Amino acid sequence: MNIKAIILIVLVIVYLYEMTLHLIKMRSVSNPIPENVADVYDQETYLKWRRYHGEKSRHALITTTVSWIISMLLMALNVYAAFAKLFPETPYLQMAAVILLSALAELLLIPFSWHNTMHIEEKYGFNRSSIKTFWADQVKSFVISVLLMTWIGCILILIHKALGDWMIVVFAGVMMLFVLLFVFLYPVFSRIFNKFTPLEDGELKNRLTALLEKHGYHVRGIKVMDASRRTTRSNAYFTGFGKMKTIVLYDTLVSRMTPDEICAVFAHELGHGLHHDTLRNQILSSVQMLIIAVLAWLTLRSTGVYPPFGFEGVNYGFAMILIMSAEFALIAPLFGLMTNWFSRRAEYRADAQAVKEGYGDALISGLKTLSRDNLSDLAPSPLLVKLEYSHPTLSQRITAIEKLQNGQKTAN
Repeated sequence: MNIKAIILIVLVIVYLYEMTLHLIKMRSVSNPIPENVADVYDQETYLKWRRYHGEKSRHALITTTVSWIISMLLMALNVYAAFAKLFPETPYLQMAAVILLSALAELLLIPFSWHNTMHIEEKYGFNRSSIKTFWADQVKSFVISVLLMTWIGCILILIHKALGDWMIVVFAGVMMLFVLLFVFLYPVFSRIFNKFTPLEDGELKNRLTALLEKHGYHVRGIKVMDASRRTTRSNAYFTGFGKMKTIVLYDTLVSRMTPDEICAVFAHELGHGLHHDTLRNQILSSVQMLIIAVLAWLTLRSTGVYPPFGFEGVNYGFAMILIMSAEFALIAPLFGLMTNWFSRRAEYRADAQAVKEGYGDALISGLKTLSRDNLSDLAPSPLLVKLEYSHPTLSQRITAIEKLQNGQKTAN
């Protein structure tokens, strides 16, 4: 069997895995809802959730299938090589050509994104995006994607040509620095898509500031993000390195939750900081980058990979596509099992911090509000949780919180 057939078979395996996950999600609609979260949905909202869950699942099945067909056609018909031949034969332009075609192919999925946002999300009350906002987001995402991937490709070429087989550690290190830089610049990138305004002075601002300063953090600012321009969903996070933090609240969160519930959410985020979960995530990211660097090294050394796809020699852009869509995609579920397990443990620890701060009941009510507002799945398959969930289920989190609260009462 030749290398092209092997790679196409891998793409089929990855597709079948993704479809299996979608089918498991669809079947979870019939799972019994745990008793401790039975009050999240009333009968009318529960029926609404079932309809929403069904439409989203069917849409995901179709979108995944169309995306896979596009990828298979581009690979099987040697379209990448044919497109690259339209450009001058320099490594950088040949790489950029393949990256550009890959991004252009993604544009074929815009109708599905439109249907998801402007029809399904609109139908169930989540969408707030105007037509102008939707298309502006598509343009911005396209430009940013092409620029970032081209930049990574240029770095790959430079390191490989300079170091050859010694590229593994250096490329992994550069990619890790790139991830850290992205985290550092995330507030800047966020402003491309959203507006941020300072939270008005008052009880909530004082309580959030006191909560972080109590544990040695310095609050650079508390910002409210205009998430309601696009969605009715709620969220919150804080950014920044070290002890200097900026708190970000979705405006939808501020309008729907009580001050106690918002403080509970941030006591949870504080727990992540106190337990150095960000550092742990960075270590796991470093492992992932090292795996990708090894795959890049192997792919660039295997010069026989490229001719079956129409290339006369190594194409760095095509190598990047092979790595992410076939090679790493094949082992990603195994890596995801490990990272998701660590992440779920971290979520339990962060919830425990909220309980320690005296916000156990508020966290439970806040989590229920978030689940209700987001039409979350309250009874996903245990297998799906292990494979895909970075957070425990709502029922699992409430059980753990109540156990901690009972332990506090017993101790007192």
